Amino acid sequence: MLKKEMVDALNKQINEELYSAYLYLSMAAWFDSIGLNGFSNWMMVQYKEETDHAMKFFNYLSQQGEPVKLMAIKEPPNSWESPLHAFEETLKHEQHITACINELVDLAEKLKDRATYNMLQWFIDEQVEEEANDREIIDILKLIDGSKNGLFMLDRELAQRQYTPEI
Repeated sequence: MLKKEMVDALNKQINEELYSAYLYLSMAAWFDSIGLNGFSNWMMVQYKEETDHAMKFFNYLSQQGEPVKLMAIKEPPNSWESPLHAFEETLKHEQHITACINELVDLAEKLKDRATYNMLQWFIDEQVEEEANDREIIDILKLIDGSKNGLFMLDRELAQRQYTPEI
């Protein structure tokens, strides 16, 4: 049985993960609207992964016999100054999610909730990967420095990313 404080925090994290999915879906739509279908594909994969992350928390609460409380999801932005700006915002958002996960780990330690602590280890590793992926694309976009040929080549590369279910 989880303590109420942990149940509330995990329900809040479901909302954070669903907002992440919503944000990446919005970015996919924006990239599609400016003709960068590969970038759009990359964000659609992110959208699906973030939905999986929300479901990991959802399923964990259900398995623990705790109530899942879905909350309103705030509206995400719907345009960005450039592909670089979009990815800088993506990194900033992932850093926020990393902080949220770290707070959950701290709470699990404080409450001596070993099961939740163990479950959260997957998310710690996932956040390292998420931030590294964003930094890599940001670095490439900075190297491209507005080159249409470079942007075209990166768009083609990002189009190759495929979704692999995580749950």
